Amino acid sequence: MDWQSYKEKARARGALAQEVYVVRSTPVADAAAIAAVLPDHLAYVKGLELDDRLMLAGPVSDPDGAAVVGGMLILRADSFETARALAERDPMHIQGLRRFELRRWLINEGSISVRLTLSTQTADLT
Repeated sequence: MDWQSYKEKARARGALAQEVYVVRSTPVADAAAIAAVLPDHLAYVKGLELDDRLMLAGPVSDPDGAAVVGGMLILRADSFETARALAERDPMHIQGLRRFELRRWLINEGSISVRLTLSTQTADLT
């Protein structure tokens, strides 16, 4: 089934059907080279967050959960092409230190809870 048809059927059955884009980034350079560019990468990711383009981001483990083997970003974008352009502008990708895969993801179910405590000016996400 093509993507748009599936999305329409999901929405018709009452699912959220929110389309986002998953960027799976894996290293192709040594740890020292990646560490040197990490501040620029993190600044870029923060900019995506401030521009409301970033939903979630963080490191990804190996299958055993023992080592960091890359990262994942969940992006908000108006098209696959826009999401690809955002991923391509990551300093890690520009400098060829990581390669990436881009996938559409249709969020249908789940829950997110946020607790704001005003007196301590804290927030908890569960």
